[in-house]
This record gives sequence, structure tokens and C-alpha cells, in this order.
Amino acid sequence: MNAASVWERLSLVQGDITTQRVDAIVNAANSTLLGGGGVDGAIHRAAGSQLLDACRPLGGCPTGGAKITPGFNLPARHVIHAVGPRYRDGAHGEPGALASCYRTALQLATDHNCGTIAFPAISCGVYAYPIHAAARVSIRTVADVLGGADQPVTVTWVLFDEPAFSAYSSALAELRADLRA
Repeated sequence: MNAASVWERLSLVQGDITTQRVDAIVNAANSTLLGGGGVDGAIHRAAGSQLLDACRPLGGCPTGGAKITPGFNLPARHVIHAVGPRYRDGAHGEPGALASCYRTALQLATDHNCGTIAFPAISCGVYAYPIHAAARVSIRTVADVLGGADQPVTVTWVLFDEPAFSAYSSALAELRADLRA
């Protein structure tokens, strides 16, 4: 991984993902893709009813996977719906499934010429993935993918509150320190 080029392409912000002016935002979706609470509900509300209409024929999505739709009323061109794992104890494939969400979302972004993408903290709400563990999986997976790819150009995590922002900031600092060692 070329650490210098990767770091220039990663950023964190605290805010509302539905307001991000990027090529694609990632929705922390459930497997039906038909809306829900938290980030999923906020994205569906902001995008408008057309998003639900676009999701219906997709037939859902398995855990660890992702599917893409237009962004409709959002400032983002696309919504990438990624289905994260429900956390049990970390010993039931949760890290691998979470990493798969990020890899699949990044591949969809590349396939649809998205130079900018914004992620939430997938699985950290009602799916109960511990924020610090999820942040480490997320940051490391995205950095690994970006180390070998030109697209997307930039990745931003849009974190809703201070605890999430702090956890992701710590994970980013840990990975930087590991790569320097």
C-alpha cells in the first residue's frame, strides 16, 4: 500500500451524510433495502419516495453485499446500499462481512465512475457492532482497497456524533502508526 497517496484520499467529518455533495453516499441498509431506522431511514426520507421505488426490484441484498441506485433528491448522484452484519460476539464472521460491505461498495463506486464516496459507520447502530472495532475494520479495508486502485479518488466517513468521530479518528491514527512501523 502506498501510504502517502492513500492518506491524501481519506477524510473524516462529523455531520449528516444526506447533505454530502459526493458522487455516492453509502447507506447502512438492511437486507430488504426497503428502508428502516437510523442512517437508512434518513437517507430514504431525504432521497424521496423514488428511492424506495428503485430499491423494490433489486430483490434485497445479502449481508456483506451492496447494491446501487440513483440518489434522487439527495445531492449525491448515487446511493450504495451496503448490508452490514448484526454483531453477536465477533466470532461469527462479523469482521469479514463488514469488510465485504466496504469492498463491495468501493467496487460499485468504481464501476459507476464515482470519484468521491461517503460512508457512515456501517453496522454501528441497531446492528450493535462496537464502534471502535468497526472503525478499525472499516479504515483498514478502505485503505487496503485504495492502495491498489485509482477510483474512488476520495473517501470520506461522515460520522453522526462525537463518539463515532473519535473512534474513527483513533482507528485512522492507529493504521497510520502501523504503516509507519
